[in-house]
Amino acid sequence: MTDALKNAKRIVIKVGSSLVTNEGRGLDAQAIGNWCRQMAALAGQGREVVMVSSGAVAEGMKRLGWAARPKEIHELQAAAAVGQMGLAQIYETQLRHYDMGSAQVLLTHADLADRERYLNARSTLLTLLRLKVVPVINENDTVVNDEIKFGDNDTLGALVANLVEADALIILTDQKGLYSADPRKDPDAHFIDEAEAGTPELERMAGGAGSSIGRGGMITKVLAAKRAASSGATTVIAWGREPDVLLRLAAGEAIGTALTASTPKLAARKQWMADHLQFRGAVVIDDGAVAKLRDEGKSLLPIGMVEVQGEFVRGDVIAVRDKSGNEIARGLANYASSEARLIARKPSSEFERLLGFTGEPEMIHRDNLVLA
Repeated sequence: MTDALKNAKRIVIKVGSSLVTNEGRGLDAQAIGNWCRQMAALAGQGREVVMVSSGAVAEGMKRLGWAARPKEIHELQAAAAVGQMGLAQIYETQLRHYDMGSAQVLLTHADLADRERYLNARSTLLTLLRLKVVPVINENDTVVNDEIKFGDNDTLGALVANLVEADALIILTDQKGLYSADPRKDPDAHFIDEAEAGTPELERMAGGAGSSIGRGGMITKVLAAKRAASSGATTVIAWGREPDVLLRLAAGEAIGTALTASTPKLAARKQWMADHLQFRGAVVIDDGAVAKLRDEGKSLLPIGMVEVQGEFVRGDVIAVRDKSGNEIARGLANYASSEARLIARKPSSEFERLLGFTGEPEMIHRDNLVLA
C-alpha cells in the first residue's frame, strides 16, 4: 500500500453521508473544510484530486425538517434537490479558502454506461483537473427513475476512478476499515490491514450499513474496490476523522484497509479494451499511420485514414485496419463515422471548417487504443 498511495498522481476521494452530515445533523463545515485543506495540500504536491461526496439527501432531510429517511422515490429526489444546493455551496466556500476552484458534477450510472456520454464526462473531468479545479461529484438523485440504491456513491466512486484512470480510490467512512467480522458482535474479529481486491473472502467478511443516515455498508466498499481494481486502482477504506488522513495516506502511511489491485493500471485497461468490447465500424489507414501506431505508440490521427467503413458514433469501439484488411488495432472513436469521412486525410487545422466545431485532434487517442 505504501508505494501505491505514495506514488499516486490522480486520486479519487469518496466520503459518506454520516461523515459529511455528522450523522444527519446537517453539513459539517468543519469536517468538510478539513478535507478541503488536505486536498489543497495534495494539489500543492502536484497531485490531482476528485471528490465524490454523499450528503445531498441527508442535508435535504435536515432542511425540510424530516427526521426519518423517506421511502417514496419522489420525496428522496426532492430531498436530494434541496440538499444539493448546500452541498455544492459548502465545498465551493471551503475550497476557496485555499485558492482552489470547484465544480459540481452530477452523474447517473447511465451516463457512464453510454459510451458517448462516458467520453464526454471523461473529457470534462480531465479538463477540470488540468485547470486545477476539484470536481465534486454526486449521484444525480433528482432525475434517476429507479430506486436510489444502497451504496450508490461507493459504486460511483469506483466508476469515477475507472473513468479518469485514477491511481487510487480513498473511501472515507465512519469505521476504521474492514474487519474479519463485526467487532461489535464477535470478540475474535481481527482488523484487515491489506488484502487483494476481489478476493471472495472479503465479501464474506463485509457487513451491513453501520449508520441510520448512510446507505452504504462495508460490502458496497469491498465491491467498489473490486470494481476500481479492474482498471488498476488500489482502494483504501479509512476513518474519515483520522487526523490528516489524506495527507498521511499520500505519504505512504498504513491507515485503514488497503485493497490492492493485482493487475497494473495499463495492463488492466488494455485487457478491458481487447477482451470486453465489440467494435462496429472500422477505419483503414495508410502505411505511415500503421508504423506510427505499431512502432512509435502514437495516437491515430485522421490524416492517416484512407477509408471509413460502417456506421458508428462517438464512443463506439472500432477496428483499425491496414490497406490489406488486417486488423492492427481497435479503440474508442472520438468522431462518428459521418464526421470521420469528412476529416479523413485532413490535418486538425481544418476540422473546424469541415465539422463546424473543434474536437480532439485524434481519431483514437493512444490511451483508448489497443494493438491487435
